[in-house]
Amino acid sequence: MEIKPFNKDISGFKNEDEFMRYLNGRRVCDLSLLFDDLFFYLFGEVNPDSVISCRINFNKQKSDIFVKIGGTEKGISIKKGIKNSVHIEKLDRFISFLRSIGFGDPVIQEVCLFHYGDGTIDGSGSKRVSSLEYKDIHQDKLDMINFYFNQDDVIREAARRFVLLGNNSKDEIDALIYGTVDDFIWITPSEITEAIMHNRDIERTGLGFGSLFYQPLNRCLNYNSKYESCRDYIQIKWYHLSDDIIWAMNERFKRKHGLG
Repeated sequence: MEIKPFNKDISGFKNEDEFMRYLNGRRVCDLSLLFDDLFFYLFGEVNPDSVISCRINFNKQKSDIFVKIGGTEKGISIKKGIKNSVHIEKLDRFISFLRSIGFGDPVIQEVCLFHYGDGTIDGSGSKRVSSLEYKDIHQDKLDMINFYFNQDDVIREAARRFVLLGNNSKDEIDALIYGTVDDFIWITPSEITEAIMHNRDIERTGLGFGSLFYQPLNRCLNYNSKYESCRDYIQIKWYHLSDDIIWAMNERFKRKHGLG
């Protein structure tokens, strides 16, 4: 049986619960070595006998758990598995976000045309096509959108909204963990933005902000009434999250040791 790194067969919610149960009530000195660098980054030098408090965040925010030592509390996002979905919201809120960072009607209309794939910008068309069919005909339009999506300032705002902050919180996450309690890697907020931006020039046929790929939550090509409402939502996926974290960790190592 193939053993996949940073993963085991449990749900994301169960994984968060395992982190909480492992950390809550444990002394810093009793943590596994995996946590050493992460906790030094989050809290600096602390008394090794300090007892950790950890709780799950049940609100729909980017921080999945809050970890507290003394009077300092930090929010951590936890991911596992592949093809991670990092953000979901209604299309109209996404459009408002694009307008807030300077996008005009011509680009926004093209985004909506791709999103619905039915020849309209509001989903009212009678004939729907798959994303592959749409790309075959309108790849030049998608390339144009990607040109604007992958400007440095736009990617910074996208990283903040889709990964660091979301739209239901006033506070950004303090770190992101990828993996499980006994096998994980981690990344800082500034490294998240750096890693996402590192992939701004990759070739793609769909839409994306650097490493973050945009897609409709469900095109509902079979007109199933159960999923019709999903057509009005977008989702952002970070397909190569573990690879990007490893890249960022290598960059961190090189900076720390004056290499490269």
